[in-house]
Amino acid sequence: MVDNLIELLETFNYPVIRQGSLAPEESYPETFFTFWNNDETEHSAYDNETTSVDWTFQVNVYSIDPDLAYSLLGEARALLKSAGYVAPTRGYDVASDEITHVGRGMVVMYLQNEI
Repeated sequence: MVDNLIELLETFNYPVIRQGSLAPEESYPETFFTFWNNDETEHSAYDNETTSVDWTFQVNVYSIDPDLAYSLLGEARALLKSAGYVAPTRGYDVASDEITHVGRGMVVMYLQNEI
């Protein structure tokens, strides 16, 4: 599912980076996505066989353009929902380590059937 999330976000032609993996000496791209896999919850495990997994991710957009951060997160939310993700949050502010960048985030989930 991580690869699927990355592939979908890459369609916007901005870098997609695992949250916290940008090296300290690397500068922030002007606009980029980050993600973090918050949880993978197994459901309906019968006879020691998993029937489904609930994947939960935090997806963030950072940009030097505040309007772009808001609009891009909305576009990403719409794309992910059309690909079967559930997006219970519409967006919230996230801290940025750089004064030049604004951050917006959301939680998305995907129920992956194993059968």
